Amino acid sequence: MTRSPTPLADGEPLPFRHRDVVVVGGGQAGLAVGYHLTRALRATDATVALLDDQPTPGGAWRHGWDSLRLFSPAEWSSLPGYLLPRHQAGRDRAPAEYPHRDDVLDYLGAYEARYELPVWRPVHVRAVHRVPGGLRVETDRGDVTARAVVSATGTWAEPVVPDVPGLDAFGGLQLHSSAYRSPAPFAGQRVLVVGGGNSGAQVLAEVSAVADASWVVEREPRFLPADVDGRVLFDAATARYHALQNGEDPGRPYTLGDVVQVPPVREAREAGRLTDVRPPIARFTPDGVVWPDGSGEHVDAVVWCTGFRPALAPLALLGVVRADGRVETEGTRSVAEPRLWLVGYGQWTGFASATLVGVGRSARATAREVAAHLSSA
Repeated sequence: MTRSPTPLADGEPLPFRHRDVVVVGGGQAGLAVGYHLTRALRATDATVALLDDQPTPGGAWRHGWDSLRLFSPAEWSSLPGYLLPRHQAGRDRAPAEYPHRDDVLDYLGAYEARYELPVWRPVHVRAVHRVPGGLRVETDRGDVTARAVVSATGTWAEPVVPDVPGLDAFGGLQLHSSAYRSPAPFAGQRVLVVGGGNSGAQVLAEVSAVADASWVVEREPRFLPADVDGRVLFDAATARYHALQNGEDPGRPYTLGDVVQVPPVREAREAGRLTDVRPPIARFTPDGVVWPDGSGEHVDAVVWCTGFRPALAPLALLGVVRADGRVETEGTRSVAEPRLWLVGYGQWTGFASATLVGVGRSARATAREVAAHLSSA
C-alpha cells in the first residue's frame, strides 16, 4: 500500500487505475478508516487509496477559524493508535489544556505520516458510478475502479444557512462559520452571530471584543459548569445513546450541543459580552433585520454558525442519497449499494462518528466489513 510521497503536480494523473478499496476523503474519518484498513488487509495483497481534495493534510480542520479550540483535552481528541501529544499543543505557545486548530493540523499530518497511509492529493472526486464487478470513482486525475468505496467526505463543504425571509435582499456581509477566520473585519460594526452551539459561542466570544455583537439563538444557550468539558460530554452522550438503545428514558444529561467554557468563552462570559441573546430573526431588510416583535434594527454583518449537512454530491448518480440528505445504512454500509460504506457523518453512521475520539469505532467496524467483502467476492 504505497502512499504518495509528495502532492500530485498540476495536471498529473493518478499512477493507477484500480484499487481494491478507495476511501474518498483524507480528513479525520478517512485517516481512521485508512488506519484500520491497512491493519485488516495487512496479510493480503489488497490495494487501498485515500483520495483527498485538499492540498495538505488536515481535512476540514484546515478551514477552521484562526483561534478555534477543541473542547476536550488532547487525550480525548485523538484518532485510533496515536494520541494527540500534549507537548505539541501550541505552536510558539505553552501547551494548552484545549488544543487549538493548528495543533490538530499538526497532529493529522503526523498521523498520516506515522502510519504511512496511502493518501493521494489533491484529487477531486466528481462522481461514483456502478460498473461490472465494482464501482468507478471519477476524479479530476483520472478514473479509478474499486471493489469497495468508503465515503468519508465529512460535512464542511455543505454549510447550512437557514432560509429566512428577505435574506437575499440583505446588503450587509454574510459569512458562514466555515469561511470565518478572525474578528478583524468586524471591528466597530453591528454584528449578529447566529447559532447557539460551541461554534457560535467561540465566534461570539472574540467578535464581541471588537464589535457590537448579539447572539441569535432558538433557545437560551446552556453553559456547562467550568469543570465540565468534552470528556464529560462524551460520557453523557454515551449513556444517553445506550439508554435510547435499551428503550429507557435518557433524561436530560449534558449534551454535545451544550456550551463548553473553554478559556476564551469563559473570559467573554465573565466580561458580560455573551449576555445580549436574541430570538430568531423574523426577516431581513436591505440594511438590517426585523425581530419577532416587529421592531427593526440596522445590522452590518451576520455570521452563521448554523451547522452543515453531509457532503454527498459524488454519490448522486448512485441514487442512494435520500431527500433528507442521508443514505440508508446498516451500520455504515449502504443498503442500496452494498459496495459502499459511509463513515464520519454523525449518529447515522456510528455513535459520535463526527468527532476525533468517536470515529475510531465505526472506522474499525467498517474496515472489518470491507475486508470480509473483499475475501468473499
